[in-house]
Amino acid sequence: MLPTKLALVLRDDLPPNLAANAAVCLGLTLGARLPEILGEDAEDADGTVHLGLNTHPVPVLTTSAEHLKALHRAEGVLKIGFTEVARRARTYPDYLEVLAGTEDPEFVAIALYGPRAEVTRLTRKLPLMA
Repeated sequence: MLPTKLALVLRDDLPPNLAANAAVCLGLTLGARLPEILGEDAEDADGTVHLGLNTHPVPVLTTSAEHLKALHRAEGVLKIGFTEVARRARTYPDYLEVLAGTEDPEFVAIALYGPRAEVTRLTRKLPLMA
């Protein structure tokens, strides 16, 4: 069993298109921040190369917007948040500008990564995304 765990927690009222968008954005950031969790490239029987994928299972869970804020304040794990400010921004400079003036951003999703016991403690009561 891996000593670390990864979990994606989405706001429970997101429509599928926004949930997919949030998951992709967080996945890109996770891959860039944690290249060590990516597996080696592999070949199929035809010799086609498949680039390495994340080596961790990724439960996709849901919770309320308020609970996402609490998860973002959790200690002991890496937290990557995706906010409404990020979701609505059309360019990264726009995102940075609006975020700088936002005191309490509403979270759309959070990716958590860290010691297995700590991520499990934070997510054990959350339902899987339906």
